[in-house]
Amino acid sequence: MQYKANSPEDYISQAPEERQDALNELRKVIKTNLPKGFQEGIQYGMVGYFVPHTVYPDGYHCNPKEPLPFMSFASQKNSINLYHSGIYAIPELHDWFVSEFPKHSSKKLDMGKSCIRFKKVDDIPYGLIGELCQKISVDE
Repeated sequence: MQYKANSPEDYISQAPEERQDALNELRKVIKTNLPKGFQEGIQYGMVGYFVPHTVYPDGYHCNPKEPLPFMSFASQKNSINLYHSGIYAIPELHDWFVSEFPKHSSKKLDMGKSCIRFKKVDDIPYGLIGELCQKISVDE
């Protein structure tokens, strides 16, 4: 589902009503736990957290005008998806997340390269996501 949003609040307000509380909670957990220096905004049609050009002037290699994407979340047709570049780029972080997930959820992990899908809002392990957010600083 693609939203025409100008801000994270606007994005969440356009999501289905039954997902808005979960999206607001996810945003709160990320903002509370993400190390200082990341910026929040709309990037690639999702709520994104990125490395600003003031920290990494080269920007994203595919489009240097875009700041370097780091983490984002989206309300898709069948799930709420969380994207985290570190899980894709750092094998140790990936392995940590995969091993920790069963301690926080009774559901099977539904994960792609950097995408974690939650089919039901009650399945989102906010505590684990908070821990994940703390694992990489903006300078790293």
